[in-house]
Amino acid sequence: MQHSPSLRADAKIGRPGTNLPRKQKRPTKRSSKTKGRKATRQPYPEASTSFFWTEALFGAEILLLHATPVYYGLGVPRGDGSAVIIIPGFLGTDLYLMELHAWLRRMGYRPYFSGIGINAECPNLLIQRRLNQTIEKALAETGRKIHLIGHSLGGVIARSVAAQRPNDVASVITLAAPLRGTIANPTVLHAAEAVRLRILQEHGRGVLPDCYTGRCTCNFLDSLRSKVPESMVETAIYTRQDGIVDWRCCRTMDPDVDVEIPGTHIGMTFNPAAYMVVAERLARAHSIE
Repeated sequence: MQHSPSLRADAKIGRPGTNLPRKQKRPTKRSSKTKGRKATRQPYPEASTSFFWTEALFGAEILLLHATPVYYGLGVPRGDGSAVIIIPGFLGTDLYLMELHAWLRRMGYRPYFSGIGINAECPNLLIQRRLNQTIEKALAETGRKIHLIGHSLGGVIARSVAAQRPNDVASVITLAAPLRGTIANPTVLHAAEAVRLRILQEHGRGVLPDCYTGRCTCNFLDSLRSKVPESMVETAIYTRQDGIVDWRCCRTMDPDVDVEIPGTHIGMTFNPAAYMVVAERLARAHSIE
């Protein structure tokens, strides 16, 4: 027995064993919250780790530095004897800044180590309890405004201090410092979270609950968001090959401030191109004074 085409069509849409049509599912209505919600867009994507391995090349930057004229003070402006305080990055100490310290002295400046110890503490406390003491010493011994140079997190600290003490700072230079966010390699973020938990455990109510995050409301972050006076020479040196933090966070978006150079994040304190920029910006600052 052959079925008519109409019966075959009904059978396809019917329930098994019957010719009754299936119940059509009604489209579910989206809630008003979902319907009106727009996809949130992050200001920057997560930091790429594709360049992380290139950070191992910082050793080549040290060798290159020793082979360039800028290392010996050739072809760059000389210093005027003013104080330059250098600040290490996250988990670093003043020890790895010895090359920069010695170069600044040869250039004719009076360099000072930060004296903050290991940079793994609430930045607000580091400034109040240690860095300000170094600043006061440098001001007393030179009798003039100081210059600040900070690498990575040390640069963020330097920029915050510059806003806090505009009458004492002639210039501030940041080297691969994430001034506009904390987008970093996941390994670095995990280490930062461990430091944050230790800070909360050690200081308790002595620090804010959001200490060591971008949500903190302490004076350190408030000052970081503040502008510095036009008389202060500000410089933000960054590299697109940064394998530690997102290089876009290291810019101020001011073309008169931002300077791009080739190199690595770790090697920024040994980078001959960075030394050239530092010499020029320091000279510009003391020519304005």
